Amino acid sequence: MTSHTALISGAGIAGPTLAYWLARHGFQPTVVERAQNPRSSGNPVDVRGPALPVAEKMGIMPRLREAATQATAMSVVDASGRQVARVRMPAARSAAGSREVELPRGDLASVIYQAARGDAEFLFDDTIVTLRQDADGVDVTFDRAAPRRFDLVIGADGLHSTVRRLAFGPEGDVVRHMGVYVATMPFDGPVDRPHDVLMYNTPGRLVSIHPARGNALAAFIFRGPAIAGFDYRDTDQHKRIVTEAYTGAGWRVPELLDQLRKTEDLYFDSVSQVRLPTWARGRVALLGDAASCVSLFGDGSSLAMAGAFTLAAALAADPGDHPRAFRRYEAEHRTLVGPKQRQVGRAAALLIPKTRLGITARNLAARALPGRV
Repeated sequence: MTSHTALISGAGIAGPTLAYWLARHGFQPTVVERAQNPRSSGNPVDVRGPALPVAEKMGIMPRLREAATQATAMSVVDASGRQVARVRMPAARSAAGSREVELPRGDLASVIYQAARGDAEFLFDDTIVTLRQDADGVDVTFDRAAPRRFDLVIGADGLHSTVRRLAFGPEGDVVRHMGVYVATMPFDGPVDRPHDVLMYNTPGRLVSIHPARGNALAAFIFRGPAIAGFDYRDTDQHKRIVTEAYTGAGWRVPELLDQLRKTEDLYFDSVSQVRLPTWARGRVALLGDAASCVSLFGDGSSLAMAGAFTLAAALAADPGDHPRAFRRYEAEHRTLVGPKQRQVGRAAALLIPKTRLGITARNLAARALPGRV
């Protein structure tokens, strides 16, 4: 029996997870990634819910726990740094021995890549240029590598997916800006509370410092309309946008903006949703944020792992019938994604209230929560 070949675009969370499971089901996976190596940066994310059994079956939970952050609570501070509310984080509120893990996104990606690399081919510093599919396969040209043919192509290449653009059409047709932007970067400075995520709000704006583990992370999350001429790869533009949004804010914001202007490791993008009537077209399918970008609360990574496992299992059950496998994967995974997409508005209301009154009400509600400390 001939092994089926699968090209996966994207070496973040979803892509290597899928490669790991496809290899164990007898497929020959190849992963192509635009970056020159596995990315080391990123905000903290959670491995929880449907991702936990996936990580446990992969045998990576011990490594994830080694990389886990040390944050146990979220503290809201005012412009002078005075604490006005403090709430235990979900993992800390769980019973002893909780399986949930929070860790930097880059560490999660690295652990999954290390688990998959022995059984999958990885092509870094490259990207797909064209896809041409017929009844029997997909012809792919790359920016650097020689053209090749695959049985299947999976786009796990994020919000700005190349595979989705080539197979499904322009990004503007399916990506919806949710009125929020996020920037993250390493924080080079003292952390006031080594086990607390510190949060400071002004109307429509949030700044946070996360102690992570060893190297703290800073985040700017703010409301704003779609920006004309926005280029998700233009770092200089991103620095100007964030600086303009936070000029005049108190607490440690001036210090953070100074670091922002100097950093070489900045992530910035719109919080957006991807809405597609179907995640598959012929022999090409989408996974993770490329199919259904969803969340402000770190659920994206867990959903990516769960979706990859579901897709691999569906393809293994019907290796010669990819349309049926894609339909099975999509039907099952949409039940997880749909509720998360509907919660983005609520998440934004909690993180970044629009008014001072809204901030006050949020803080009062946080003080009344059972997990407050």
